Amino acid sequence: MRALSGGSTAITLAVCLGLTACASTQPVPYAGIASAPQLRPSQHDDSGRIPFEYKTNIDWRRYSAFVLDPVAIYRGGDAQFGDVPEDDKVFLARAMQSQFTDKLNARFRNAPGRGANAVRIKLTLTGARMNTAFLSTFSRFDLMGGPYNAVQAIRGREGAMTGSVSFAVEIYDAASNELLGAYVAKQYPGAWNLKAGIGARSASMVGIENGADQLVAYLQ
Repeated sequence: MRALSGGSTAITLAVCLGLTACASTQPVPYAGIASAPQLRPSQHDDSGRIPFEYKTNIDWRRYSAFVLDPVAIYRGGDAQFGDVPEDDKVFLARAMQSQFTDKLNARFRNAPGRGANAVRIKLTLTGARMNTAFLSTFSRFDLMGGPYNAVQAIRGREGAMTGSVSFAVEIYDAASNELLGAYVAKQYPGAWNLKAGIGARSASMVGIENGADQLVAYLQ
């Protein structure tokens, strides 16, 4: 197959960049999530990565153990997976289970349990977007994509053609099952993260790692 000319590639990228702002989805208070009635627009996050949350005046230092439920894949009508195949959803859910467990182990020193000092954490994968083949990397260098990504990097927002992952976090007292906190989030790599543009799942995997760090920070 004949390679695209520089002009054709630039036109294609320009069209795709124009569509990116429209195609990029933001998390919603997913109706099928148990904490949905409590979620409100976030007043504590300017980045847009946690657009909705439920906060209580809990002192997280009283908890020293955690129970992480198996990561669920959201099946509601307001899910944001687009055309992501089922095997990719399963892969990302398993990656979340592993990555979040590793990060939480650094925060909670005690063995998991359901005693008075344990939190139970429920994660639900609610959406994902894979990298756009070739364009996710090319757009970092092209004269059209470069300036766009430079602005996005300054704003801490998504780069062009880059994948992402959306999820819900619900935190309960393991003994009483009281909801202590909840939020929905969207995570993605920095706009100039070139490595995250290689491979369909790379950006989503970076988003999962960022999301795990985000949860640990939330629990401080």
